[in-house]
Amino acid sequence: MTWTLWKAALAFFYVFPAFVHSFGFGHSFDSSQPPMLEPLLSFIEESNQWERNEPKNQKHVLREYDFIVVGAGSAGAVVASRLSEIGQWNVLLIEAGEKATHVMDVPLFAPLLQATTVNWKYTSVPMNNSCLSFDERRCKFPRGKVMGGSSVLNFMIYNRGNRKDYDDWAAMGNDGWGYDQVLKYFMKSENAKLTRSDDGYHGKHGPLSVTEVLYRTPVAKAFVDAASQIGHPVLDINGQKQIGVDYLQVTMDKGRRWSTNTAFLFPANKRRNLHVKKYSTVTRVLIDRVSKTAVGVEFVTGRKKYRVYARKEVIVSAGAIGSPHLLLLSGIGPRAHLQAKGVPVVNDLPVGENMMDHITLNSLLILVNDTVTTRSDRLGEDPYIFYNYTVRHSGVLSLAGGTEALAFFDTDRPGDPDGHTNLELLLLSGSATADESVYKLCGLRTDVYDAVYRPIKSADSFNIFPMVMRPKSRGRIWLRDTDPWHQPLIDPNYFADETDLDVIVAGVRIVQRMLKTDAMRKLGARVFATPLPGCAHHPFDSDAYWKCSARHMSFSIYHLSGTCKMGPAGDPTAVVDPRLRVHGVKNLRVVDASIFPRVPAAHTNAPTIMVGEKAADMIKEDWGHGRDNNSVP
Repeated sequence: MTWTLWKAALAFFYVFPAFVHSFGFGHSFDSSQPPMLEPLLSFIEESNQWERNEPKNQKHVLREYDFIVVGAGSAGAVVASRLSEIGQWNVLLIEAGEKATHVMDVPLFAPLLQATTVNWKYTSVPMNNSCLSFDERRCKFPRGKVMGGSSVLNFMIYNRGNRKDYDDWAAMGNDGWGYDQVLKYFMKSENAKLTRSDDGYHGKHGPLSVTEVLYRTPVAKAFVDAASQIGHPVLDINGQKQIGVDYLQVTMDKGRRWSTNTAFLFPANKRRNLHVKKYSTVTRVLIDRVSKTAVGVEFVTGRKKYRVYARKEVIVSAGAIGSPHLLLLSGIGPRAHLQAKGVPVVNDLPVGENMMDHITLNSLLILVNDTVTTRSDRLGEDPYIFYNYTVRHSGVLSLAGGTEALAFFDTDRPGDPDGHTNLELLLLSGSATADESVYKLCGLRTDVYDAVYRPIKSADSFNIFPMVMRPKSRGRIWLRDTDPWHQPLIDPNYFADETDLDVIVAGVRIVQRMLKTDAMRKLGARVFATPLPGCAHHPFDSDAYWKCSARHMSFSIYHLSGTCKMGPAGDPTAVVDPRLRVHGVKNLRVVDASIFPRVPAAHTNAPTIMVGEKAADMIKEDWGHGRDNNSVP
């Protein structure tokens, strides 16, 4: 679906019916309805302002830059913006995707963006132990192909993880990556406007707006109250401790998505030393094979191939799938694999290995007795929905893709207030039962939908996702062939370590405890008890049933990471060193979630932005600008 059609669809479903109703065409005029001209004009004006701030596409690039950054996503946008603060450095930022649009900033639309051209639409190889109820047994991995990358496609949840996550990184030999060292980079980005926040843990002057969603459904309040009633504290999940529950902190500003494009590139859009090349795919890093030095990149725009050179460094920020894919195409990776594909080997490194993700069970559906959930079929019934959002930036359209709250648990040490999260319960205050197209978007087989969910299509329900936050299973990415336009092969290898399934089951049991609280009983909340066809041979609600269900209704939370692992020299599992330089190749760094040695117990957008901030400072230090001297606004 092109964005022209997307905008037309938005206008048709929200604006046109409202105008027809307001002006009395086909209906009697009702003066009690909200005036619709005001929200339309508001929407157009904000869209025009947005377009003026979007960095322009560079028609003609220079032959040489100081730095070339590949990928304008959660990390790449940060790195390019921060490096261009040095006035005498020229920076080229190359993005395969298109410009972002104002429509993408509507938070509730987040799931729908996966059906558009701003999604790379990666899929796994056919799986044998997970995703069994999905088409061809394949998992889907939405990744942003747009200015701002996956920060435009995600659900805007701002979550850093636990102190122990980063202290573990440092203990693995990654000097400078302990929690006390990285906290300042989280805070450097952040412009927090929160009602609940621990002193000393939030920044107030950064470019990244972090807020709460002011609109809350009764389901969200019941979830937070229920967790509290079973003894789980309500706290700042990005503060001193993480074992607790809270409404979401999100990357939004006044009810609008705040991507890294908006936060970091909009303020830099008039810098003459920052060039942005959109709609351009980097096909390989140019490496001098004698000195093993990265000297530039080759990229394609339209049908034309270009080469551009870097005086100082090439920085790969193409994400946990794109970065290893590009390194492999460039001859950096496992020797045997590259030789088998006919790629000349530059350096033998475990690129593509150590892949991690936060996986969840997508079949823990909760039925309720009242119309308190978020349903897509009700959005068009209330004429105030569009009015409230465009004029006041409030209401249901300001929900972060329908998610509202989360709770963190350490099931290994229950009751420890300073535990290390291994389980998250994420609340989605609605479900897709009313809209078969959403299930199809996820890839669910039609026969499964018909057997399980179609019979409750008209019922009110919501989802709670029990997520494995410190997975022990590891997957891998490798080349399909040497054609850069072909997606790599992706095997997440979910549940290879069956203890990950134990965490899922523990999450189900905690949810069942929550459903017994007064907060949930008031809604008549109960688990939907129709078994999945592939798991009906297990007694419903047995541990074996829920483990089977997790293998069938496996659902990625899109936190792929670890495929260019960070580790010190001498670590045979590492691709980059603690300064994110590729081992054995000069002037080449990787800066994104692929460098995580272990995925933090967090939604990974905030940690990836932190990596971008820290990397930019390290690069400045390495090239003599450690104090941000000679910077430009």
